[in-house]
Amino acid sequence: MGKHGKCDVEACYPPEAYGGNGGLYPYMIESPQLRWAFIRKVYVIVAMQLMVTVAVAAAVNLTEPIKTFFLSRSPAAIGAIVAIIICPIIIMVPMIYLRNRHPINLLFLFLFTVCISFTVGLGCITKKAGMVILEAASVTLVVVVGLTCYTFWAAKKGYDFEFLGPFLVAASLVLMIFALVRILYPMGKTVAMVYGCVVALVFSGFIIYDTDNLIKRYTYDEYIAAAITLYLDIINIFMALASALQAADG
Repeated sequence: MGKHGKCDVEACYPPEAYGGNGGLYPYMIESPQLRWAFIRKVYVIVAMQLMVTVAVAAAVNLTEPIKTFFLSRSPAAIGAIVAIIICPIIIMVPMIYLRNRHPINLLFLFLFTVCISFTVGLGCITKKAGMVILEAASVTLVVVVGLTCYTFWAAKKGYDFEFLGPFLVAASLVLMIFALVRILYPMGKTVAMVYGCVVALVFSGFIIYDTDNLIKRYTYDEYIAAAITLYLDIINIFMALASALQAADG
């Protein structure tokens, strides 16, 4: 493998080691038919997750009693907000443990998606301009589709993005620490805008990394894990862009 992550397809992924089926992606760990079926299955799940998220977030923001309740900052509202933030963490544990057990894995995936959707809805409530949400969603769509197409093209040409893993993990840890610092010491709108852009950039890297894993490394039974990673990448890009655009709009 070269220093830029490019390798010779025949050397890194010899066809005889993967069934010798040839085709556009001769290094797939399964037959092309099974692999493409797996990829389609993952993207169908992610699409359904995003539809649930849009529906729940829209309900939270467009249903006046719900919106008023969360904006009231009453003890009940604060308790509900804390529960919504904690629930995805609680559900993630059994979801990961049972990710290969059908159909219970789909049940936990649905519950996890609903919890994340409420979190997104709460985040959108704080965005005062509806245009900011629309702009963030549009940019997220362009970024995700563009990076996904690029990764499939690059994988076909023999590029490998596994080397991004350690850098992305390190960047995520730095961003988490900086987020805690921002909570303790608010730093103004300029820092919020820059931070949102950096978060969006890091999770754009995750889109490339996780799509590359989807093509090459996930086994057929790991469709839940593959769907979760891509879904969370998209949600994080959207929320980061929304925060950056709101800060830019003042």
